Amino acid sequence: QVQLVESGGGLVQAGGSLRLSCAASGSINSIRDMAWYRQAPGNQRELVASITNTGSTNYADSVKGRFTISRDNAKNTVYLQMNSLKPEDTAVYYCNIKAPSTLTIRSYWGQGTQVTVSS
Repeated sequence: QVQLVESGGGLVQAGGSLRLSCAASGSINSIRDMAWYRQAPGNQRELVASITNTGSTNYADSVKGRFTISRDNAKNTVYLQMNSLKPEDTAVYYCNIKAPSTLTIRSYWGQGTQVTVSS
């Protein structure tokens, strides 16, 4: 019923750029927080960037100055512009949205998209 479809991942050389997109659809009401996480082999899933419904953003220290998160509420879409990519950015990237239900806040995840940065 609720689908998060990610796109934009791929292979890029160090110093290059990629733009990830995640579009939400289905039986969902208002969306509060939107975020991007990533998980590299052997590592825990970590928060990369988040954006609230008021536009306030937060970034992991490792990506500050290089990544930019944005959202288009009319399209229920969150983006992650990634510049100056480094090999250590290689991971599977997952989008996440949080939306209120009648009783609680529900969390939804995208399927993940692979980002590989060659050195």
